[in-house]
Amino acid sequence: MLGADKQARVPVRTAMAAALAAAVLGFAGSNAWADDASPARVTPVNNSGAQVSTTELPAANPAASTADTVPRSTATSTPAPVDTAPGQVVAGGKVPDEATHAAVLARLRETYGAANVVDQIEVGDVATPPNWSDNVQKLLNAQLKQIHKGQLKIDGTQIDVRGEVGNEATRQQIASDMATALNPTYTIRNGLRVSASEQGLLDQTLANRTIEFETGSATLTPQGRAILDQMAAVLAKMNTRTVAIIGHTDNSGNRTSNIALSQARADAVKGYLVGKGISPQQMTATGVGPDQPIASNDTSDGRARNRRIEFRAGL
Repeated sequence: MLGADKQARVPVRTAMAAALAAAVLGFAGSNAWADDASPARVTPVNNSGAQVSTTELPAANPAASTADTVPRSTATSTPAPVDTAPGQVVAGGKVPDEATHAAVLARLRETYGAANVVDQIEVGDVATPPNWSDNVQKLLNAQLKQIHKGQLKIDGTQIDVRGEVGNEATRQQIASDMATALNPTYTIRNGLRVSASEQGLLDQTLANRTIEFETGSATLTPQGRAILDQMAAVLAKMNTRTVAIIGHTDNSGNRTSNIALSQARADAVKGYLVGKGISPQQMTATGVGPDQPIASNDTSDGRARNRRIEFRAGL
């Protein structure tokens, strides 16, 4: 929403996550809210020795915003719904002039790639705090790519950041670095939360089962396809991460032939998942043959365990 003094703002949405003050950045994907259990508080100190305030957003009230502290007279301009792809950013809201508009877009395109930025920013009659454009640009950096399924909102001197990150250290560091980059008039509201382990989700879904192929070939069996149907459902929720598909064999026969077979099977798995709607850019396929056994090849049971497809979540 715009304040009675017509403060500017810009929304941005992406498949990865973030937002701005007097501007809003949103990233495609479902919104994620702050953890409610024992939140850590960050009070970084800038170069002048003055503290920049940061607070934790409660999980129980995702609708909370700066509206309780800043009077509003008109509604915020928010991005219209669009179909987003993994890594895509949608920028919207109002800025005071074309120079700010161009600067925001330039930083976003530098961070995410020009093809991934959807421009829905308006230029309008809005007022901003001193040096607001420069401060907004300080927040638009590669660090935002560590946030998934979230939003970064900059509303005057109030900054609200939400979304998922990989660990608690990253959660605190992002808020701390934002505050350090700004002057003491800005307040950071940290709504980031730590996401569940994506590798754990993959392992739990596979559940030590073997994705089966026809003997000596890369043709999936019905049982193998059934497991991959379940994996596809999980991968669809991990569209900000790269997953390595690794084919393995036992040591029976020629090593070169086994490496080729393991590669063909990894490619077959990737192809099946692409057919289920998973982006090919989200997956890599590699065959390593017999070189990474997890059991002894001296027994039939061990060889069966070594003939496997592995899914490894990337960063």
